[in-house]
Amino acid sequence: MKEALVIVNLGSPDSYAVKDVRRYLGEFLMDERVVDFSKWFRTFLVKGIILNTRPPKSAEAYKSIWWDEGSPLMVLSERLRDKVQEHSAMPVALGMRYGNPSIQSAVEGLLKEHPDLERVSLVPLYPHYAMSSYETVAVKARDVFEAHFPNLDLRIKGAFYDDPRYQVILANSIKSALPEEYDHLLFSYHGVPERQIKGSDVSKAHCLRLDDCCAKDSPAQVFCYRHQTLATTKDVARLLDLEDGKYSTSFQSRLGPIKWLDPYTDKTIVELAQKGCKKLAVVCPAFVSDCLETIEEIGEEGRELFLENGGEEFTLIPCLNDQDDWAQLLANFGTELYAKK
Repeated sequence: MKEALVIVNLGSPDSYAVKDVRRYLGEFLMDERVVDFSKWFRTFLVKGIILNTRPPKSAEAYKSIWWDEGSPLMVLSERLRDKVQEHSAMPVALGMRYGNPSIQSAVEGLLKEHPDLERVSLVPLYPHYAMSSYETVAVKARDVFEAHFPNLDLRIKGAFYDDPRYQVILANSIKSALPEEYDHLLFSYHGVPERQIKGSDVSKAHCLRLDDCCAKDSPAQVFCYRHQTLATTKDVARLLDLEDGKYSTSFQSRLGPIKWLDPYTDKTIVELAQKGCKKLAVVCPAFVSDCLETIEEIGEEGRELFLENGGEEFTLIPCLNDQDDWAQLLANFGTELYAKK
């Protein structure tokens, strides 16, 4: 076998024990593309403050969503890998950007079983481009291959938010879980600091610098997370034939006092409930696997906010997880990378 496929997800602590959560958070938050401050300030903030205060609380959150088989994100990612393998002629491995299994160990496992391996297709499991998600996986993968597998040909799949096949799969997934009666569908994406949007702007004159910038064509949009998420909402709403006012976009998981992309999901949920929305459905398209940010932050905390402020029915629409059509698309991504010259 000359070719292989590696799919890469975010990662998860090995357990919900405080020591494992602390180790995971340390690797995650010390990534310069996640906490994009200078190294000395990032070290002071993460190792001096966050890792001394946050792990116990995060461990409780992980414990509240942990399955008998392990971390939901890990279990679902492993199921997805197995499904992709069913649709792929090439061997398929799973790696994580943080924690275990690492990208390096995933490739080492492939080489152990297929010593004649020459080419690797790598697919970051992020539909949209962001410094703290897609970009950090791509950079890490290139570093790993340069240091440990210089003789392997690596090709990395780009962001696929605008792939019509993905859009149809996402729309059908939402449709299958959407209640027959609902008042509003909220598309909640993971947030990022506004400075990261501006920092990814190759033109240095477009993103968040022009009015309605995401609606105006620009080379910056190839790397603009905000543009790509808004495009996803628009395209999927069209496929679902949603009426204006029946859906909206928001951003979750902000941290600290700095300005993040808005509107914020928690505030949006409260506002919808207070304005009379009784039946709310929420989907989280930035995630392809259900995890802490979907199950706990939206499914538990978001639900509580909605019900406390007058809402009556709250539906969390599952991520794509290990759906068969999604697995087939990932297998196609792997082969298509090597079909191109």
